Amino acid sequence: MVYIIVLLLFGGAGLILYMLKEAFLNRVVLHEMTFEDFPSSFGEVSIFFISDIHKRLISNDIIEKVKGKADIVIIGGDLTERKVPFERVKENLEKLKQLGPVYFVWGNNDYETDYHKLDAILLSYSVKILDNTAAIFESGNGDKLSLLGVDALDQGRDRLDLALLDAGDDSFKILVSHYPTITKKIVPEHDIRLVLSGHTHGGQIHILGYSPYEKGKVEKLENTTLLISNGYGTTGVPLRLGAPAECHLITIKHG
Repeated sequence: MVYIIVLLLFGGAGLILYMLKEAFLNRVVLHEMTFEDFPSSFGEVSIFFISDIHKRLISNDIIEKVKGKADIVIIGGDLTERKVPFERVKENLEKLKQLGPVYFVWGNNDYETDYHKLDAILLSYSVKILDNTAAIFESGNGDKLSLLGVDALDQGRDRLDLALLDAGDDSFKILVSHYPTITKKIVPEHDIRLVLSGHTHGGQIHILGYSPYEKGKVEKLENTTLLISNGYGTTGVPLRLGAPAECHLITIKHG
């Protein structure tokens, strides 16, 4: 009986250590995506996408892995949360700015903070906030790439119609939303080719393979292609099981 108790204790301790390891991984997942209508005049466009940072300080390992490889950086919401010091937010922004120009969409936990102060910090670091707006990039021959972002869905702040209006017509459209459920509001006529999202943490902890949310994935839908990230940080307990921490380096090209 004693031996069984000892084994259970060691097994439980081992599981906790494994879950801590999964929660604090510095994993960059590589994606290569081809689209027939992506303007070949852009060549390849590389995006570093990170969401759900929460309490974590971004590791220098991540920065070194990605430095020189990304054209733009996108923070997919939940950069922070309640009680996270703004000095940590600033340090994370300083690190991300080493990789390229930074774009940001709001997540639900960002609004737990003094979000007016967060907004001011983002602006002071020259971070472009995509709050129902779009950033437009143009190639040498006039082809356009639009990066759209919508505000927090669960608070009724999202206005996809305004972001689309800002993007205009005749551009290759990438939409960033903290919430993957934005896809329910997309119709084929919007011509949004790719959606980048987080929020779900990939379920964060899967017990016997089950969690309320699916693991992060890339999925081809009828109206768009959706990337859901497991996210970089955690919420609640700093543990993960079956949904390891991740961020993404996405290369998009014609093909």
